Amino acid sequence: MLSYDESLKILKETNALLEGHFILSSGLHSDKYIQCAKLLSHTKEAQMICSSLCEKIKNNFKEIDLILTPAIGGIVVGFEIGRQLNIETIFAERIDKELLLRRGFNISQNSKVLIVEDVITTGKSALECNSLVKRNGAVTVGYSCIIDRSNNKSKITDKIISQVKIDIETYESSNLPDKIKKIDPIKPGSRNLQK
Repeated sequence: MLSYDESLKILKETNALLEGHFILSSGLHSDKYIQCAKLLSHTKEAQMICSSLCEKIKNNFKEIDLILTPAIGGIVVGFEIGRQLNIETIFAERIDKELLLRRGFNISQNSKVLIVEDVITTGKSALECNSLVKRNGAVTVGYSCIIDRSNNKSKITDKIISQVKIDIETYESSNLPDKIKKIDPIKPGSRNLQK
């Protein structure tokens, strides 16, 4: 199993964890930015991180029938976790602002479902997946992700099994710390265009 420091090193080397001055999609500023897709584009490193996460999953969840991920961020990590654990993996897609099962995917009644994400921040998508599980008469056994950056502010009340937990401070533009004031900000992310 990879240590926290070994995992952090991989995230930095693959540019999944960046340091500098970032304007987040929320409009808040930060000195760190996570883009887990960068890790997942490096197959060897992603396999190592997911293998370590699989060990944690096996230690915490004794029985899993299905893995459910939200599209789009969770698909690749969910697939790799499912492949390594030999568990069927499906994903939910957002249609008209609601996560739904499509493509013939279904959740069997009474099945035990693990919800897997790349990154958990607020937990919104994971909790929407949980609602899908409940609507299908199944049970969510827990939540897992590569990076937990919820800072204990997630609406998920269950324990989140993650490979790395990172607390990232955010700041209003009127209250920037000196360490990032002098750095030109960039706007990364799926909802922003990069400068």
